[in-house]
Amino acid sequence: METVPDGFSRHDRKSGLTDPWEPIYSRKIAEGVVLAVRAGPAHVNSRGFVHGGLLAALADNAMGLSCAAQLTDLASLVTVSLSIDFLASAQTGQWITFEPRFIKAGGTICFADCFVNADGVPCAKASATFRALRQPS
Repeated sequence: METVPDGFSRHDRKSGLTDPWEPIYSRKIAEGVVLAVRAGPAHVNSRGFVHGGLLAALADNAMGLSCAAQLTDLASLVTVSLSIDFLASAQTGQWITFEPRFIKAGGTICFADCFVNADGVPCAKASATFRALRQPS
């Protein structure tokens, strides 16, 4: 049985993109949602470390959830730009967390960043800009 740190439970938001990466875990925080995975075979590249595309996709997801948690009358968010800096490799068996930080929202634009940690050690830092699509009044 997989060891999951306290406060995390199975993430309830599913998508076709993330289905192969299950199980994905989440923990609610004041600014949004921290996502996490235990790195396994479905997460790694041919060299055996966690694929950068997975890190970028789940960081984008965590940042979007962070912005959505801060906005009212929101219909959806669309990623306008996404940037990620890889600081170190993450390995199979490590607990990978995606820890977002809501920065600011304007009328139609929202900003967030995210630290990606492998067993608590930073392995990437991402930032994103989202277009907020509002519910019609």
